[in-house]
Amino acid sequence: MTNPLGNANRRAQGLPTPPSGWPVGSYPTYAEAQKAVDYLADNNFSVGDVTIVGVDLMQVERVLYRLTWGKVIGGGIASGAWLGLFIGLLLSLFTPEDKSSLAPLAVGLIGGIIFGLITTAIPYAATKGQRDFASTMQLVAGRYDVLCDPKSAEQARDMLARLAI
Repeated sequence: MTNPLGNANRRAQGLPTPPSGWPVGSYPTYAEAQKAVDYLADNNFSVGDVTIVGVDLMQVERVLYRLTWGKVIGGGIASGAWLGLFIGLLLSLFTPEDKSSLAPLAVGLIGGIIFGLITTAIPYAATKGQRDFASTMQLVAGRYDVLCDPKSAEQARDMLARLAI
């Protein structure tokens, strides 16, 4: 089924396509693959023909610390206070000069703290202790392959063979 509102030529819109080319190097970290491509660029190789491909992708969740009510409430107060001060500062720009500019700052600060507490405490309470930690997510690869167009792959492979990473 086609979408009457969509563009018929979808490839022109930059949809993801699988990488192409011949492998010229394989590295355990992205930094090493990046160093290899940088080496090619430094030696006047046409790096427009090169692609770095992450293979064996993994989603890695790194646990940072345990969450407690104190940390949740403290974080909510801090983020809400910053937001409230910013809004209070904006409101004070529109306050007549004969009025105190501290009133909008105070209102913004108090409102921001209340907003921050609500927006952090309710979601934390909703988890009912099922997720008492903070973490970050990363998408990493098991290895990074450097691919090159077939017309210049042999030259790239020879150049990277001289590079000792």
